Amino acid sequence: MESSTTPSLPSVPPPSSSSSSSGPLTPALDAEEGVEELTLVVKWSGREYTVRVCGDDSVAELKRRICEATNVLPKRQKLLYPKLATKLSDDSILLCHLPLKPSVRMTMIGTVEDDIIVDQVDAPEVIDDFELGQDEVTEIKDKEVNKQKLRRRVNQYKIELLNPCRKGKKLLVLDIDYTLFDHRSTAENPLELMRPYLHEFLSAVYAEYDIIIWSATSMKWVELKMGQLGVLSNPNYKITALLDHLAMITVQSDSHGIFECKPLGLIWGQFPEVYNSKNTIMFDDLRRNFVMNPQNGLIIKPFRKAHLYRGTDQELMKLTRYLLAIAGLDDLSLLDHGYWESYAEDSTKRRRHR
Repeated sequence: MESSTTPSLPSVPPPSSSSSSSGPLTPALDAEEGVEELTLVVKWSGREYTVRVCGDDSVAELKRRICEATNVLPKRQKLLYPKLATKLSDDSILLCHLPLKPSVRMTMIGTVEDDIIVDQVDAPEVIDDFELGQDEVTEIKDKEVNKQKLRRRVNQYKIELLNPCRKGKKLLVLDIDYTLFDHRSTAENPLELMRPYLHEFLSAVYAEYDIIIWSATSMKWVELKMGQLGVLSNPNYKITALLDHLAMITVQSDSHGIFECKPLGLIWGQFPEVYNSKNTIMFDDLRRNFVMNPQNGLIIKPFRKAHLYRGTDQELMKLTRYLLAIAGLDDLSLLDHGYWESYAEDSTKRRRHR
């Protein structure tokens, strides 16, 4: 079980973007962590951007850092480098395994997308979630390289608060796609694709929980979709913050290779006086997303084919009862959220017999 005490985090300067730089590639050893840091210069659209990464980062992480500087989504980037074009197309390769030279700049080809709706429809659909064994989950969670990635993310990614954190409240972290919204179906009005009882759910749990929305998509998409659904303007609840794909980290498993996840330690590291492993729960339709915090994750039934199921889906109503039933507990991480439905039913029966 993880401790609720958040360790002090070493200061890591954030990446910068500019039209000039001191050199294409500058390796440096981070004395605090023993990790080689690389300063890359990436040419795109007539400008040069300085991007800082580490040797143990993957190509996927490099693309994420480039996205921070250019707003070109990782999936739209094509990286060009002498004799390395093929390897740079493999997101799983670690940068320390690539012969990057100080005298050569990297070129990126890609376009910033204005049509967010088209961007999401074109995106590959992730349906095949995978199960990791308990030993493998523990290994990933406790691996030092992943802890280092988390510490760097805490220092590099700034969570912008939309509304103040409320001391004494628990924290609910919510995914968007297939959790709150069916992003693959089409409709004239986005409200037709919203999961039933969304506003009732958020209004009810807001009494006990601060709410953070965390999507594996771009911030532009998150803001657009939450605005269209009325989540950011509802008078009955307030959203504490929005997080996007840049807040995620990559981890590696022996059975399934490299994949991205949502480490709750990012939130705990930036707001240790308010949130921790004892008072946080996260809903996501993909279990891999909370591999760094398995005791805090609840796998929600995916909401797909909204036109067929929006009249019968009651997942959020059931989860409302569960969240309110456990709100008074001192440590949510002691619960097995895999049995949330049974817990909610038992709680309802106990209230009826009082």
